[in-house]
Amino acid sequence: MKQSEAPMEQELGFGSDLLPVKPEDRKWKTGNYFSIWMGSVHNIPSYITIGGFFALGLSVGQVFWSIMIASIILAAVMVLNGHAGAKYGIPFSMLLRTSYGTKGAMLPGILRGCIGAIMWFGFQTYAGSLAFTILLGKLWPSYLELGGSWSFFGLSLPALISFIVFWTFNILFVYGGMKVLGKFTKLLSPLIYVVFGGMAIWAIKLAGGITPILQHTSKGIDGNSIIVFIACISAILAAWAAPIVSASDFTKEARSQKDQTIGQVAGLVITYLLFAVASIAVIVGSEIAFGAPIWNVLDVVDRFDSNFAIGISVLTICMTTLAVNITGNIIPAGYQLSALFPKYLTFRTGALLAAVIGFMIMPWKLMENATSIFTFLGIIGGLLSPVIGVMLSHYFLISKKELDMEELYSMNGKYNYKNGVHMPAMIATLGSGCISLIGQFVPLFKPLYDISFFSGIVFASVIYVVLVKRGLSASESRQKQEDVIKMDSESLDIAMPTISETGRRG
Repeated sequence: MKQSEAPMEQELGFGSDLLPVKPEDRKWKTGNYFSIWMGSVHNIPSYITIGGFFALGLSVGQVFWSIMIASIILAAVMVLNGHAGAKYGIPFSMLLRTSYGTKGAMLPGILRGCIGAIMWFGFQTYAGSLAFTILLGKLWPSYLELGGSWSFFGLSLPALISFIVFWTFNILFVYGGMKVLGKFTKLLSPLIYVVFGGMAIWAIKLAGGITPILQHTSKGIDGNSIIVFIACISAILAAWAAPIVSASDFTKEARSQKDQTIGQVAGLVITYLLFAVASIAVIVGSEIAFGAPIWNVLDVVDRFDSNFAIGISVLTICMTTLAVNITGNIIPAGYQLSALFPKYLTFRTGALLAAVIGFMIMPWKLMENATSIFTFLGIIGGLLSPVIGVMLSHYFLISKKELDMEELYSMNGKYNYKNGVHMPAMIATLGSGCISLIGQFVPLFKPLYDISFFSGIVFASVIYVVLVKRGLSASESRQKQEDVIKMDSESLDIAMPTISETGRRG
């Protein structure tokens, strides 16, 4: 710990993980941001989601454009919500306090760090463990027969062992720190292009060329095609809702706004372009070749006739899943838990606790079929998109990108609001969340649920800005009334001696 940071920690109770990163300590360049999210795009749940699009009846062209439109929107929102981190060097746990208050920040923190992140961590860990099982099965075939019919809540012994081993890898990387993660993602980038590009070429050859894939006809969309198309874009973005909320956890390491902006825009859009080509080729190509679509990319890998190809593919998939799990889930969970309980948890102990809970929720129940993931994404989008709306509207529309750092790190500063809670943010988050999710239970509002990422952001932004503006207007009105009363009082004080003197003369 640096000497300059010690007094602030002792006085305010903030751990070093929550303090601003000094400009001279910010080392992440454009290349770091270009590569860090690649694993978040090329991973097993992403392919499962695209497989679900085809199951819904989207055509090849509709799937492609839903992916690319989502990537552009994603890049823009990620850069915008990461602006404060790059400017002030603060983690998202502290940024939340500017709009929600010192105590109110617990609500979005729990939604993101203690619900969304932990659920996603468990899901990604199980997905990565499936790839690990395939690799071990090829190297040691009898591994797949261990334990016979024994199961742990539906998980076979080999699957349980793979899950625990892959779970441990995640923890080891957390303890390695952000510098190790940055080097890891840079090493991973070329492998992603080689492996997933190779999968696309393999699938195209199986299908007899690119023409049969482009000419593939879908079964057609049931219902309103526009709503379904927007819902697919929303599903892709909902998968990113948690990383978007906590974008400043990574942009606080940026050397400049330019580095994080160019790096994230180029990295996300280019990577999603490759992903669109690869995912469409693999899913449609496999359907043409085998008579049925393969929505799980691991089933594609398992059909390779080369052990070397299987090995390098599985290792890359494991590493991409590991990268997204660390950057998008376990790191934010660790920071948030340490922010909620700063006297008891550090970032690392918080991350370990989150990982344990991620195991206990039995995430293997989320990969039962091609469309089961949509319910999960709809709920995540409805819970977290309102937080994004509040954060963006406060930082850009209310604060005008200006934050008072001394007040932010003061327990009784202006960001304490009333008793530590900023009610407009709480009302906007809970209200818009209910509006976005009610469609799960009330058919009339189902379109709002289907596009929960968009509906959550829009409703939360509008509600928040209206409530804050009305509050400011009411405050200004009260101040004017107080000023008038004060002026009248002062005038009366001045007039009283004159009245008394006149009375004496009379």
